[in-house]
Amino acid sequence: MSSGIDIATRVYNHAFKLDPIIRSLLDTDVYKLLMLQTIWKENASVPVSFSLINRTSSVRLAEVVDETELRLQLDHARTLRLTKKERIWLTGNTFYGKERLFKSEFIAWLADYQLPAYELSVTDGQFQIDFYGTWADVTLWEIPVLSIVSELRSRAAMKDTGRFELDILYARAKAKLWEKVVRLNRLEHLRLADFGTRRRHGFLWQRWCIEALKEGLGNKFVGTSNVLQAMELDIDAIGTNAHELPMVRAALCNSDEELLQSPYKVLESWQRTYDSNLLIVLPDTFGTTTFLKHAPYWVAEWSGFRIDSKDPLVGGEELIQWWKDMNQDPTEKLLIFSDGLDIDTIEKVYHHFVGRVRLSFGWGTLLTNDFRDCAPNHNTGLDAISLVCKVTSANYKPTVKLSDNFEKASGPAQLIEHYKNVFGVAEIRREKLVV
Repeated sequence: MSSGIDIATRVYNHAFKLDPIIRSLLDTDVYKLLMLQTIWKENASVPVSFSLINRTSSVRLAEVVDETELRLQLDHARTLRLTKKERIWLTGNTFYGKERLFKSEFIAWLADYQLPAYELSVTDGQFQIDFYGTWADVTLWEIPVLSIVSELRSRAAMKDTGRFELDILYARAKAKLWEKVVRLNRLEHLRLADFGTRRRHGFLWQRWCIEALKEGLGNKFVGTSNVLQAMELDIDAIGTNAHELPMVRAALCNSDEELLQSPYKVLESWQRTYDSNLLIVLPDTFGTTTFLKHAPYWVAEWSGFRIDSKDPLVGGEELIQWWKDMNQDPTEKLLIFSDGLDIDTIEKVYHHFVGRVRLSFGWGTLLTNDFRDCAPNHNTGLDAISLVCKVTSANYKPTVKLSDNFEKASGPAQLIEHYKNVFGVAEIRREKLVV
């Protein structure tokens, strides 16, 4: 394998004042830049707020992560600017087979960009981190704040771990991942990407995981969502869009009819900028079934869908039937699965759908942060938690997400009920979140 980094030694030597977790503004997921370009074009000045949300409330983060260290890392991220090399790469690189996907005017604006100020406090053992400003300014905070908090938690869990114990920890984690890679490589038509930036164990560990997939899977590994890793490792940057777009669009609506149509207005906006393989629908913001029920015919002509919060077998079957009902050939459509994936789920979904649709998997937290049972002292502080950073208001109105799993729903209770009535969602299943 090409990586010569001794991760255990690097972790053991985290002794200097500031070892930056975020090394570049490109240390983010490509879908954030793709979304930002559309936001910058059409809705740049909408006032929004984003907030860190720890859905694993049993882990009291503020009692684990040092607040001073957290502020140092957040402050460092605010000093970053795009370098000349990064601007040239963004402008000239090919994304999804297209040159100059990011327009020169957008890159010129991004050249002067810096992450805006944040507000941080502690409430009942949890960090309250909020970001306020215009949508174009604030949206890029999502990935850095998640990566920072996640890695600081990992560092805190290993703070008093000895040098040889760290060696054992990482040896076990490497062996565990490689066993998964060997199993995955048996899947002949597999297409898999790294989606693990947000809740990774650490930057260096994510790089090791990517290089393990690259060597172990060959062409079955199609890329990473992380822009910096893609640039430095010369692999494809993979990603599309997220719930943020329909959540903000919905908050800007002035009537229930506008609200019902808002998910499709998002897609209309998206296809004014992108086409082909970037025409991927994320249907579950307000419920997949109701989305499909009201979807205009042209949505069926898009390249594919990403199944995020519905049971993957149920969601996949629902999409296949819907495509058939819309006179589309499912074998020409792409289904991307990305919710809480690990080896068993990937294998199960693959065998269920292979040959019936074009399949792809975005492997996230349990790729880049699976240290369960790896610590010699059974340290559960390394187990991944469900940490998110969500848009919480737009134009001074609360945002709502219903999801297909009510554990992922967000927004004021009364407003959630209103959205359920508008979208015709009677009940939403509630499933335990792994990550």
